[in-house]
Amino acid sequence: MGTTRRTLLAGGGVVAAGVAGLAGRRLWLDREPAALPAVNASGHLLWQNWAGTQHAYPATRAAPASADEAAHLLKTAQGPVRMVGAGHSFTGLVSTDATLVSLDRMTGVLGHDPVTLQASVGAGTRLYELGPALAAIGQDMPNLPDINKQSLAGGTQTGTHGTGLGFKALHGGIVAFDLATPRGEVLECSATSNPEVFNAARVGLGAFGLVTRMTMQNHALTRVKKVTSLRPRADLIDGWDDLLRHHRNVEFYVIPFSHWGQLITHDATTEPVRPRGPETDTDGTMKLKQARDVLEFATPLRFWTADNLISGMPDQIAIDHGWKLLSNERPVRFREIEYHLPRETQIPALREVIDAIERHRSDVFFPIEVRSIAADDAWLSTFHGRESGSIAVHAYYKDDYTFFYTLIEPILRRHGGRPHWGKLNSLKYDDFAALYPRWKDAMAVRDDLDPEGKLINPYLLRVLRRG
Repeated sequence: MGTTRRTLLAGGGVVAAGVAGLAGRRLWLDREPAALPAVNASGHLLWQNWAGTQHAYPATRAAPASADEAAHLLKTAQGPVRMVGAGHSFTGLVSTDATLVSLDRMTGVLGHDPVTLQASVGAGTRLYELGPALAAIGQDMPNLPDINKQSLAGGTQTGTHGTGLGFKALHGGIVAFDLATPRGEVLECSATSNPEVFNAARVGLGAFGLVTRMTMQNHALTRVKKVTSLRPRADLIDGWDDLLRHHRNVEFYVIPFSHWGQLITHDATTEPVRPRGPETDTDGTMKLKQARDVLEFATPLRFWTADNLISGMPDQIAIDHGWKLLSNERPVRFREIEYHLPRETQIPALREVIDAIERHRSDVFFPIEVRSIAADDAWLSTFHGRESGSIAVHAYYKDDYTFFYTLIEPILRRHGGRPHWGKLNSLKYDDFAALYPRWKDAMAVRDDLDPEGKLINPYLLRVLRRG
C-alpha cells in the first residue's frame, strides 16, 4: 500500500503529539515542590534541611555560648533535644518539635600550637570559615569534604569525609573534644581522658551530648594543584587503584548514559598560584538534565548526544592552598544515598550500580561519585577498622528517589557497605548492630550519658533502639 500525503501528515501529528506529551509530562514532574508554612498553628517557626527531605517546628530554639551553658541547657530542656549545624544531612537526625540547639555562638580558632600543628576550634565553626582561620596560623586541614558548608561538629558527628589513599574522614583529625551531656556535666574527652566516651562519641550523631570545642591535628599550609579532566569512564573504573596510588587526593564521577566520567585530582606543588576559575559544575549538571528531559526514552541517542557534548572538553587546572580547592559549590539541590564499602568490593559494586541505573532508571542524570577513605578506630565511624571506598548516587530534588532503597541500597548492602550517617538509607538498629563491632559498647556509653533518652528523636529511636 502506498504512502499518501495524508498518512504522512497523520504520522507527523502522532509524533508531534508524542513529543508534546513527553514535554508536558516532564513539565509536570519538574514543578517546584509546594512550600511548607513558615509558621505552624502553634506559632513555631519552620526548620528545614538544605535538601528539603526533613522539617520540623521546634517549640524552643537555643544557642548556648559556652560548654557550661550547653550543659545546663541539656539538663533542663524539654526533649527531644537536637543539635543543628548547616542542615546538610539528608536524614532525620535534626528534626524535633521540642528543643533545637544551634552551635553558631561557639565558633573560631580558640588556640593553637605552632609546633604540633594542633588547633582548638569552636565546634560550630563552618568549614568554609575554618579554612582561612587556620591559614592565618599556617595550618590547613589534611582533607575536606566535597561541600564545605557544614559545621565542624555536624561534619564530624556524621562521619563526613573527603578522599585520598591514607586520608581519614574529618573526625580522624580529632585529638580531643569537650562534651556537654544531659546530666549537666562537661566532659573532657581524649584517648587518655574519658577514652570510652572519646571512642564512642567522636562520630556520635549528636546522641551522646553536645560537642562544644575540638582540638584538631592539622597539617602545614600546603599549596596543591587541582586538575579536573574528562576521561573514558572505563579507564577510570579499571584504573582506580593506580589513580589512588599516584595522587594525593583523587575522586571520579561516572556520568550515567554516557561513556565518560570526570576525574578530579589534587597534588602538592610549588608551582605559582593559579586561582580556580568560575564554577562550571552547575551548568554541566543542568545540561545533563536537559539531555535527560529530551532523550529520557531514547537511550542510544542519549548516549550519542552526551558523548558528543563531553568529548574534547579541555582540562581545568587551579593551583592554590588546599582549603580553597578541595571543596566545591553545589547550588543545585539533590537527594543522596552514599555507602562506604570495603575497598575490594567498591568497583564490583560500582559496576552493578551503573548497570542497574542504566537498565531501570532513565530519569537519573546526576553523576555517580566515587571516593576512597582510610580506616580509623572511632566506634561508630563508617570507616571503623577498614579502608573504604564510597559510592554516592544522587537524585535531583524534584525527582523521585525511592529507587535508592529498592534498586541501589540492596547492591551496596550485598557488597558489605555501611551507609553514611548523614545520607539517606533504610537501616534500623539490628542492621547497624551487625555492621559495627563496637556497637553495643557505644550504646552502653550513650545510655549512661543520656539515661532518659532526652537526645533521641523519632529517627534516632529507629536507629539506636531495638524494636
